Amino acid sequence: MSPDALRLAREVLEIEAQAVAALASRLDGRFLDALALILACRGRVVVTGIGKSGQIGRKIASTFASTGTPSFFVHPGEASHGDLGMITHDDVVLALSHSGESDELITILPLVKRLGARLIAMTGNPGSALAGIADVVLDARVEKEACPLNLAPTASTTAALALGDALAVAALDARGFGHEDFARSHPGGTIGRRLLTHVRDVMRSGDDVPVVSEGATFADAVLEISKKRMGMTAVVAADRRLAGIFTDGDLRRAFGRGIDVHATPIAAVMTRNPRSIRPEALAAEAVELMEKHKTTQLPVVDPDGRLVGALNIHDLFRAKVL
Repeated sequence: MSPDALRLAREVLEIEAQAVAALASRLDGRFLDALALILACRGRVVVTGIGKSGQIGRKIASTFASTGTPSFFVHPGEASHGDLGMITHDDVVLALSHSGESDELITILPLVKRLGARLIAMTGNPGSALAGIADVVLDARVEKEACPLNLAPTASTTAALALGDALAVAALDARGFGHEDFARSHPGGTIGRRLLTHVRDVMRSGDDVPVVSEGATFADAVLEISKKRMGMTAVVAADRRLAGIFTDGDLRRAFGRGIDVHATPIAAVMTRNPRSIRPEALAAEAVELMEKHKTTQLPVVDPDGRLVGALNIHDLFRAKVL
């Protein structure tokens, strides 16, 4: 292994970081003009580019689509053979080309403009053919590529990706795109589960909830814990309001004090005013509460404090929220 490998790797990262930082200092009214076109778009944001720019474009289109801006990618070569029909006059086209002179791209863009679609160019060459035909030009130039030959697209593709992210995030913020919106775009993964799964979706309810009355004995509570296998039982008043909780830990501590199992009322050994959670809360909130207070169970109560369910850490594991 060459001793210069780490030096070169660090140099690559530094060059790419500097390229992205330079973009921030160059952002101006043209960025706002591009954002305005995207926000006013009645169709889709169609991203296009060839080669490495096309690969970056695919990711930018995906980011737009997942953050509230309907978007898709069109390959310029395929556009010349029929896919141009995917673009309408209601769309905004975001075209990526570092040189701004890619033949496949330049061929289709006059036709795109003829359709009436608006065109945003993201290029490293403000004097290029692409820049000349665009409605708005975003300056994505870099001082040099991170490649030692200054040839392979490296810093330029990183800068284009970052600029695309900046557009997508600015559009997200302007649209008021929130957590629930994001979850609806990501229903299949961990993010979606954390943002869409509520306590009511995973809690135990009905006869599966371990519960005894305030008048129950210590022995009654132990039997309920053993029967429902949640490591705890809720203790409720006559109107089913949560009065306390009795856990495995409380059980061990009580036995250590040598109490009379049959004579001791559960109210004497339970934990009063226990932490609880509402059924409409996100399951992720239950996870945070459990982690913060180092507990593995939570009673679930309605707005009036009445017991409606119970939640165990294993329920959250099964729901893949953890």
